[in-house]
Amino acid sequence: MAPTTAYDRLAEQKWFEETKAGVKGLADAGITELPRIFHAPPDSLNGAKPSASPADPDFTVPVIDLEFARVLQQDPEKRKQIVAEIRDATETWGFFQIVNHGVPANTIAEMKAGVHRFFDQDVGLKKEFFGRDITQKVVYTSNFDLYTAAAADWRNSIVYRMAPDPPAPELLPACCRGIVMDYSAEMLKLGDLLFGLFSEALGLDPAHLKEMGCSEGLGIASHYYPACPQPDLTLGIARHSDLGFVTVLLQDHVGGLQVFRRDRWVDVPPTPGALVVNVGDMFQLISNDKFKSVEHRALVRSVGPRVSVAAFFGNEGLSTSRIYEPIKELLSEDDPPKYHGITVRDFFFRSFQKGIDSSSIMSRLKR
Repeated sequence: MAPTTAYDRLAEQKWFEETKAGVKGLADAGITELPRIFHAPPDSLNGAKPSASPADPDFTVPVIDLEFARVLQQDPEKRKQIVAEIRDATETWGFFQIVNHGVPANTIAEMKAGVHRFFDQDVGLKKEFFGRDITQKVVYTSNFDLYTAAAADWRNSIVYRMAPDPPAPELLPACCRGIVMDYSAEMLKLGDLLFGLFSEALGLDPAHLKEMGCSEGLGIASHYYPACPQPDLTLGIARHSDLGFVTVLLQDHVGGLQVFRRDRWVDVPPTPGALVVNVGDMFQLISNDKFKSVEHRALVRSVGPRVSVAAFFGNEGLSTSRIYEPIKELLSEDDPPKYHGITVRDFFFRSFQKGIDSSSIMSRLKR
Protein backbone atom coordinates (compact mmCIF):
# COMPACT_ATOMS: atom_id res chain seq x y z
CA MET A 1 0.00 0.00 0.00
CA ALA A 2 1.04 3.64 -0.35
CA PRO A 3 3.18 5.28 2.37
CA THR A 4 1.01 6.42 5.32
CA THR A 5 3.49 8.67 7.12
CA ALA A 6 3.71 12.45 6.65
CA TYR A 7 3.21 13.21 2.98
CA ASP A 8 6.35 12.80 0.90
CA ARG A 9 5.48 13.46 -2.74
CA LEU A 10 8.66 12.01 -4.18
CA ALA A 11 8.33 8.86 -2.08
CA GLU A 12 4.74 8.42 -3.29
CA GLN A 13 5.80 8.93 -6.91
CA LYS A 14 8.59 6.34 -6.56
CA TRP A 15 6.29 3.88 -4.81
CA PHE A 16 3.72 4.24 -7.57
CA GLU A 17 6.27 3.78 -10.34
CA GLU A 18 7.88 0.75 -8.70
CA THR A 19 4.57 -1.13 -8.71
CA LYS A 20 4.65 -1.03 -12.54
CA ALA A 21 0.90 -1.64 -12.31
CA GLY A 22 -0.11 1.97 -12.86
CA VAL A 23 -3.59 3.21 -12.07
CA LYS A 24 -5.14 -0.14 -12.98
CA GLY A 25 -3.21 -1.65 -10.09
CA LEU A 26 -4.75 0.90 -7.73
CA ALA A 27 -8.23 0.26 -9.11
CA ASP A 28 -7.79 -3.52 -8.88
CA ALA A 29 -6.69 -3.12 -5.26
CA GLY A 30 -10.05 -1.48 -4.53
CA ILE A 31 -8.79 1.87 -3.29
CA THR A 32 -11.49 4.30 -2.16
CA GLU A 33 -9.28 7.40 -1.85
CA LEU A 34 -6.84 8.69 -4.46
CA PRO A 35 -3.16 9.00 -3.51
CA ARG A 36 -2.28 12.68 -3.30
CA ILE A 37 -0.10 12.64 -6.39
CA PHE A 38 -3.35 12.36 -8.39
CA HIS A 39 -4.99 15.42 -6.82
CA ALA A 40 -5.14 17.94 -9.67
CA PRO A 41 -4.86 21.68 -8.90
CA PRO A 42 -8.39 23.02 -8.37
CA ASP A 43 -8.06 25.58 -11.17
CA SER A 44 -7.32 22.79 -13.67
CA LEU A 45 -10.56 21.07 -12.68
CA ASN A 46 -12.84 24.09 -12.41
CA GLY A 47 -11.02 26.81 -14.31
CA ALA A 48 -13.70 27.42 -16.92
CA LYS A 49 -17.41 27.97 -17.21
CA PRO A 50 -19.50 24.93 -18.11
CA SER A 51 -20.27 24.61 -21.78
CA ALA A 52 -23.46 25.84 -23.32
CA SER A 53 -26.27 23.48 -24.19
CA PRO A 54 -25.09 20.56 -26.37
CA ALA A 55 -27.80 21.60 -28.80
CA ASP A 56 -26.09 24.97 -29.35
CA PRO A 57 -24.38 24.68 -32.78
CA ASP A 58 -21.64 27.03 -31.63
CA PHE A 59 -20.62 24.40 -29.07
CA THR A 60 -21.18 21.29 -31.18
CA VAL A 61 -18.02 19.70 -32.60
CA PRO A 62 -18.36 19.47 -36.42
CA VAL A 63 -18.95 16.03 -37.97
CA ILE A 64 -17.64 15.62 -41.55
CA ASP A 65 -18.65 12.80 -43.89
CA LEU A 66 -15.65 11.67 -45.97
CA GLU A 67 -17.51 9.19 -48.16
CA PHE A 68 -17.15 11.18 -51.38
CA ALA A 69 -13.66 12.43 -50.59
CA ARG A 70 -12.04 9.02 -50.79
CA VAL A 71 -12.10 8.99 -54.58
CA LEU A 72 -11.19 12.32 -56.14
CA GLN A 73 -12.75 11.52 -59.51
CA GLN A 74 -16.01 10.27 -58.02
CA ASP A 75 -17.50 13.70 -57.38
CA PRO A 76 -15.07 16.63 -57.55
CA GLU A 77 -17.74 19.13 -56.52
CA LYS A 78 -18.62 17.10 -53.44
CA ARG A 79 -14.93 16.86 -52.59
CA LYS A 80 -14.65 20.66 -52.80
CA GLN A 81 -17.54 20.89 -50.34
CA ILE A 82 -15.75 18.51 -47.94
CA VAL A 83 -12.53 20.50 -48.28
CA ALA A 84 -14.46 23.65 -47.40
CA GLU A 85 -15.95 21.93 -44.33
CA ILE A 86 -12.48 20.85 -43.22
CA ARG A 87 -11.11 24.35 -43.75
CA ASP A 88 -13.87 25.86 -41.65
CA ALA A 89 -13.51 23.25 -38.88
CA THR A 90 -9.74 23.60 -38.63
CA GLU A 91 -9.82 27.40 -38.70
CA THR A 92 -12.59 27.79 -36.15
CA TRP A 93 -12.38 24.65 -33.98
CA GLY A 94 -9.11 22.81 -34.59
CA PHE A 95 -11.21 19.68 -33.94
CA PHE A 96 -13.77 17.68 -35.89
CA GLN A 97 -15.17 14.16 -36.13
CA ILE A 98 -15.12 12.11 -39.33
CA VAL A 99 -17.50 9.38 -40.48
CA ASN A 100 -17.35 7.13 -43.56
CA HIS A 101 -13.56 7.42 -43.29
CA GLY A 102 -12.77 4.00 -44.75
CA VAL A 103 -11.40 2.29 -41.63
CA PRO A 104 -13.33 -1.00 -41.35
CA ALA A 105 -15.71 -1.27 -38.40
CA ASN A 106 -14.28 -4.66 -37.42
CA THR A 107 -10.77 -3.17 -37.31
CA ILE A 108 -11.97 -0.42 -34.97
CA ALA A 109 -13.79 -2.93 -32.74
CA GLU A 110 -10.79 -5.26 -32.61
CA MET A 111 -8.41 -2.39 -31.80
CA LYS A 112 -10.50 -1.44 -28.77
CA ALA A 113 -10.64 -5.09 -27.75
CA GLY A 114 -6.87 -5.34 -28.13
CA VAL A 115 -6.37 -2.42 -25.73
CA HIS A 116 -8.48 -4.25 -23.15
CA ARG A 117 -6.54 -7.48 -23.69
CA PHE A 118 -3.20 -5.80 -23.09
CA PHE A 119 -4.20 -3.94 -19.94
CA ASP A 120 -6.22 -6.85 -18.53
CA GLN A 121 -3.12 -9.06 -18.52
CA ASP A 122 -1.27 -9.94 -15.34
CA VAL A 123 1.19 -7.22 -14.33
CA GLY A 124 4.05 -9.67 -14.79
CA LEU A 125 3.32 -9.89 -18.51
CA LYS A 126 3.10 -6.12 -18.93
CA LYS A 127 6.29 -5.35 -17.00
CA GLU A 128 8.56 -6.36 -19.86
CA PHE A 129 7.30 -3.30 -21.75
CA PHE A 130 7.46 -0.91 -18.80
CA GLY A 131 9.59 2.22 -19.05
CA ARG A 132 9.68 5.99 -19.34
CA ASP A 133 11.88 6.45 -22.41
CA ILE A 134 9.62 8.05 -25.02
CA THR A 135 12.03 7.16 -27.84
CA GLN A 136 11.53 3.41 -27.41
CA LYS A 137 9.52 1.68 -30.12
CA VAL A 138 7.22 0.03 -27.58
CA VAL A 139 6.78 1.40 -24.07
CA TYR A 140 4.12 0.86 -21.41
CA THR A 141 3.81 3.26 -18.49
CA SER A 142 1.54 5.41 -16.40
CA ASN A 143 2.34 9.12 -16.73
CA PHE A 144 5.46 9.80 -18.79
CA ASP A 145 5.71 13.09 -16.88
CA LEU A 146 5.14 11.56 -13.44
CA TYR A 147 7.97 13.54 -11.81
CA THR A 148 7.40 16.89 -13.54
CA ALA A 149 3.63 17.34 -13.87
CA ALA A 150 1.61 19.22 -11.26
CA ALA A 151 -0.41 16.05 -10.72
CA ALA A 152 -0.45 12.51 -12.06
CA ASP A 153 -3.24 11.59 -14.47
CA TRP A 154 -5.56 8.62 -13.93
CA ARG A 155 -4.38 6.73 -17.01
CA ASN A 156 -2.19 3.85 -18.16
CA SER A 157 -0.69 3.92 -21.66
CA ILE A 158 1.23 1.83 -24.15
CA VAL A 159 2.85 3.64 -27.08
CA TYR A 160 4.04 2.10 -30.34
CA ARG A 161 6.33 3.91 -32.83
CA MET A 162 4.92 2.47 -36.04
CA ALA A 163 6.38 4.63 -38.84
CA PRO A 164 8.61 5.27 -40.63
CA ASP A 165 10.66 2.50 -38.95
CA PRO A 166 8.25 0.13 -37.17
CA PRO A 167 9.30 -2.36 -34.51
CA ALA A 168 9.80 -5.98 -35.50
CA PRO A 169 6.48 -7.81 -35.02
CA GLU A 170 7.92 -9.98 -32.23
CA LEU A 171 8.59 -6.83 -30.18
CA LEU A 172 4.86 -6.06 -30.01
CA PRO A 173 2.71 -7.60 -27.25
CA ALA A 174 1.47 -11.01 -28.41
CA CYS A 175 -2.07 -10.34 -27.20
CA CYS A 176 -2.61 -7.44 -29.62
CA ARG A 177 0.24 -7.75 -32.14
CA GLY A 178 -1.87 -8.36 -35.22
CA ILE A 179 -4.41 -5.63 -34.62
CA VAL A 180 -1.78 -3.00 -33.76
CA MET A 181 -0.13 -3.68 -37.12
CA ASP A 182 -3.46 -3.71 -38.99
CA TYR A 183 -4.75 -0.56 -37.30
CA SER A 184 -1.49 1.26 -37.97
CA ALA A 185 -1.73 0.37 -41.65
CA GLU A 186 -5.28 1.77 -41.74
CA MET A 187 -4.12 4.97 -40.01
CA LEU A 188 -1.36 5.48 -42.57
CA LYS A 189 -3.91 5.15 -45.38
CA LEU A 190 -6.26 7.54 -43.63
CA GLY A 191 -3.37 9.93 -43.05
CA ASP A 192 -2.71 10.07 -46.80
CA LEU A 193 -6.34 11.03 -47.36
CA LEU A 194 -6.46 13.60 -44.59
CA PHE A 195 -3.21 15.33 -45.48
CA GLY A 196 -4.37 15.57 -49.08
CA LEU A 197 -7.58 17.25 -47.93
CA PHE A 198 -5.69 19.51 -45.53
CA SER A 199 -3.37 20.53 -48.39
CA GLU A 200 -6.33 21.48 -50.55
CA ALA A 201 -7.93 23.31 -47.61
CA LEU A 202 -4.80 25.48 -47.50
CA GLY A 203 -5.01 26.11 -51.25
CA LEU A 204 -2.03 23.85 -51.99
CA ASP A 205 -1.48 20.88 -54.29
CA PRO A 206 -3.00 17.71 -52.72
CA ALA A 207 0.45 16.13 -52.33
CA HIS A 208 2.09 19.16 -50.70
CA LEU A 209 1.93 18.16 -47.02
CA LYS A 210 2.81 14.55 -47.75
CA GLU A 211 5.86 15.65 -49.73
CA MET A 212 6.87 17.75 -46.70
CA GLY A 213 6.91 14.54 -44.64
CA CYS A 214 3.99 15.52 -42.39
CA SER A 215 2.49 12.03 -42.56
CA GLU A 216 5.82 10.21 -42.33
CA GLY A 217 5.95 9.59 -38.58
CA LEU A 218 3.20 7.62 -36.85
CA GLY A 219 2.88 6.88 -33.16
CA ILE A 220 -0.02 4.84 -31.76
CA ALA A 221 -0.89 5.45 -28.11
CA SER A 222 -3.42 3.16 -26.43
CA HIS A 223 -4.85 4.58 -23.20
CA TYR A 224 -6.72 2.80 -20.40
CA TYR A 225 -8.75 4.70 -17.78
CA PRO A 226 -10.12 2.52 -14.96
CA ALA A 227 -13.19 3.54 -13.01
CA CYS A 228 -12.01 6.23 -10.57
CA PRO A 229 -13.11 6.32 -6.90
CA GLN A 230 -12.89 10.15 -6.74
CA PRO A 231 -13.31 11.48 -10.29
CA ASP A 232 -13.87 15.02 -9.06
CA LEU A 233 -10.25 15.21 -7.82
CA THR A 234 -8.28 14.17 -10.90
CA LEU A 235 -8.17 14.01 -14.70
CA GLY A 236 -7.52 11.30 -17.26
CA ILE A 237 -5.38 13.68 -19.30
CA ALA A 238 -4.67 17.20 -18.09
CA ARG A 239 -5.22 20.25 -20.25
CA HIS A 240 -2.77 20.25 -23.19
CA SER A 241 -2.39 20.66 -26.93
CA ASP A 242 -0.91 17.95 -29.14
CA LEU A 243 2.63 18.50 -30.33
CA GLY A 244 2.71 17.03 -33.82
CA PHE A 245 0.88 17.71 -37.07
CA VAL A 246 -2.41 15.82 -36.76
CA THR A 247 -3.98 13.41 -34.26
CA VAL A 248 -6.68 10.86 -35.11
CA LEU A 249 -8.44 9.58 -31.99
CA LEU A 250 -10.59 6.51 -31.52
CA GLN A 251 -12.68 6.76 -28.36
CA ASP A 252 -15.07 4.19 -26.95
CA HIS A 253 -18.66 4.64 -25.77
CA VAL A 254 -17.74 5.91 -22.28
CA GLY A 255 -16.52 9.32 -23.42
CA GLY A 256 -14.74 12.03 -21.47
CA LEU A 257 -12.89 14.05 -24.13
CA GLN A 258 -13.40 17.82 -23.89
CA VAL A 259 -12.18 20.69 -26.10
CA PHE A 260 -11.51 24.20 -24.77
CA ARG A 261 -13.47 26.73 -26.84
CA ARG A 262 -14.34 30.32 -26.01
CA ASP A 263 -13.51 29.91 -22.31
CA ARG A 264 -15.65 26.79 -22.01
CA TRP A 265 -15.02 23.06 -21.94
CA VAL A 266 -17.05 21.39 -24.67
CA ASP A 267 -17.77 17.65 -24.72
CA VAL A 268 -16.76 15.63 -27.76
CA PRO A 269 -19.47 12.98 -27.56
CA PRO A 270 -18.68 9.44 -28.69
CA THR A 271 -20.27 8.93 -32.10
CA PRO A 272 -20.65 5.35 -33.37
CA GLY A 273 -18.15 4.67 -36.15
CA ALA A 274 -16.57 8.12 -35.92
CA LEU A 275 -12.96 9.16 -35.38
CA VAL A 276 -11.87 12.48 -33.89
CA VAL A 277 -9.32 14.58 -35.79
CA ASN A 278 -7.42 17.51 -34.34
CA VAL A 279 -4.66 19.88 -35.41
CA GLY A 280 -1.34 19.81 -33.54
CA ASP A 281 1.16 22.54 -32.69
CA MET A 282 3.49 21.73 -35.59
CA PHE A 283 0.60 22.07 -38.03
CA GLN A 284 -0.32 25.45 -36.58
CA LEU A 285 3.31 26.48 -37.09
CA ILE A 286 3.62 25.42 -40.73
CA SER A 287 0.17 26.82 -41.59
CA ASN A 288 1.27 30.16 -40.10
CA ASP A 289 -1.69 30.12 -37.67
CA LYS A 290 -4.28 29.44 -40.38
CA PHE A 291 -5.12 26.15 -38.63
CA LYS A 292 -5.35 26.17 -34.84
CA SER A 293 -3.97 23.70 -32.32
CA VAL A 294 -6.55 23.67 -29.53
CA GLU A 295 -6.22 22.61 -25.90
CA HIS A 296 -8.21 19.63 -24.72
CA ARG A 297 -8.41 17.21 -21.78
CA ALA A 298 -10.01 13.93 -20.73
CA LEU A 299 -12.26 13.53 -17.71
CA VAL A 300 -12.48 10.32 -15.71
CA ARG A 301 -15.61 8.58 -14.51
CA SER A 302 -16.72 6.51 -11.55
CA VAL A 303 -17.63 3.88 -14.15
CA GLY A 304 -15.30 2.21 -16.58
CA PRO A 305 -12.88 1.22 -17.82
CA ARG A 306 -12.66 3.63 -20.73
CA VAL A 307 -10.18 3.10 -23.57
CA SER A 308 -8.98 5.33 -26.38
CA VAL A 309 -6.40 5.06 -29.16
CA ALA A 310 -4.56 8.11 -30.48
CA ALA A 311 -2.70 8.02 -33.81
CA PHE A 312 -0.12 10.83 -33.81
CA PHE A 313 1.33 12.00 -37.13
CA GLY A 314 4.71 13.63 -36.62
CA ASN A 315 6.04 11.87 -33.55
CA GLU A 316 9.13 12.55 -31.47
CA GLY A 317 10.87 9.38 -32.63
CA LEU A 318 11.74 10.99 -35.95
CA SER A 319 15.45 11.69 -36.27
CA THR A 320 15.20 13.79 -39.43
CA SER A 321 17.03 17.10 -39.47
CA ARG A 322 14.33 18.67 -41.65
CA ILE A 323 13.39 22.16 -40.48
CA TYR A 324 9.68 22.92 -40.43
CA GLU A 325 8.65 26.55 -40.79
CA PRO A 326 5.65 28.43 -42.21
CA ILE A 327 4.92 27.21 -45.75
CA LYS A 328 6.17 29.86 -48.16
CA GLU A 329 3.17 29.51 -50.49
CA LEU A 330 0.95 30.71 -47.63
CA LEU A 331 2.96 33.86 -46.98
CA SER A 332 2.65 37.38 -48.36
CA GLU A 333 3.61 40.93 -47.47
CA ASP A 334 0.37 41.18 -45.51
CA ASP A 335 0.89 37.77 -43.89
CA PRO A 336 4.61 37.32 -43.16
CA PRO A 337 5.98 34.25 -41.32
CA LYS A 338 4.95 34.20 -37.66
CA TYR A 339 7.40 31.51 -36.49
CA HIS A 340 11.02 30.49 -36.76
CA GLY A 341 11.70 26.96 -38.02
CA ILE A 342 12.40 23.90 -35.87
CA THR A 343 12.72 20.13 -36.31
CA VAL A 344 9.93 17.87 -35.07
CA ARG A 345 12.38 16.12 -32.77
CA ASP A 346 13.62 19.35 -31.18
CA PHE A 347 10.08 20.60 -30.69
CA PHE A 348 9.06 17.40 -28.91
CA PHE A 349 12.09 17.14 -26.70
CA ARG A 350 11.93 20.78 -25.64
CA SER A 351 8.36 20.12 -24.55
CA PHE A 352 9.52 17.40 -22.18
CA GLN A 353 11.95 19.68 -20.36
CA LYS A 354 10.92 20.47 -16.81
CA GLY A 355 8.69 23.50 -16.68
CA ILE A 356 8.37 23.79 -20.47
CA ASP A 357 5.14 23.23 -22.37
CA SER A 358 4.27 23.51 -26.03
CA SER A 359 2.56 26.89 -25.66
CA SER A 360 5.74 28.42 -24.26
CA ILE A 361 7.78 26.82 -27.05
CA MET A 362 5.41 28.27 -29.63
CA SER A 363 5.82 31.67 -27.97
CA ARG A 364 9.62 31.37 -28.11
CA LEU A 365 9.44 30.51 -31.81
CA LYS A 366 7.35 33.59 -32.57
CA ARG A 367 9.08 36.07 -34.84
